[in-house]
Amino acid sequence: MTGKKSEKEKNEQIKKEKFEYENPEKQKGQEDQEKKELPFEVSDQEEIEYLGHEAEGEPKTCEPAEKVESSKDKEEEVVNKLKEELETREKEIAQLKNQVEELKDKFLRSLAELDNVRKRVEKEREEYYQFALTDLLREILSVIDNFERALRTPESEADGKTFKEGVELIYRMLLNLLRKYGVTPIELQDKSFDPSIHHALALEESDEVSEPEIKEEMQKGYLIHNRLLRPTMVKVIIPKKK
Repeated sequence: MTGKKSEKEKNEQIKKEKFEYENPEKQKGQEDQEKKELPFEVSDQEEIEYLGHEAEGEPKTCEPAEKVESSKDKEEEVVNKLKEELETREKEIAQLKNQVEELKDKFLRSLAELDNVRKRVEKEREEYYQFALTDLLREILSVIDNFERALRTPESEADGKTFKEGVELIYRMLLNLLRKYGVTPIELQDKSFDPSIHHALALEESDEVSEPEIKEEMQKGYLIHNRLLRPTMVKVIIPKKK
């Protein structure tokens, strides 16, 4: 029985080889069909193609060395960029500090110059107050010279009339000098009392007046450029209390 099967198998093998030799294309198609019918059997070529496909698209549990190196390169690039940006910011901060120091120095210099200007102005103002009346005083000295000439006149040569005329001349000289510098005397236009330009030195009650009136001018007042320089000293009559 066994020998017969063996003989039969040998005959089938011979027929198969003869068929493959005579029909190689049909044999190939038959093998392909058998491979399709048996999906669990994978050839070496298919395994290689599957592994290549997996390497291109499908994720793996272990990353390749090229990818790890690329990730490290990116990290180094990011670190280098951050370092460059930090260096840039430090340079900007240093520049700003220098600008602040320059502005501070300019500010202190300006304060010093302003203080010097203030001191110079105060000094000039003091000098102005001290010497502002130089021209006026120089002209007053000429009037004093006339007084000295009058006083040097011998008593035997001077009479009352001549002396009075000399004093009146000096008085007119002084008034003209005062007018030149804006100083004018306050003239009494009427007897009405004006407290803005009059100062009452004495009061006298009377039934003859209903409002305060000036009875007597005791000292002349003066204005300088229409502003009160000295009030007129007067004696005033006021209504008598009932």
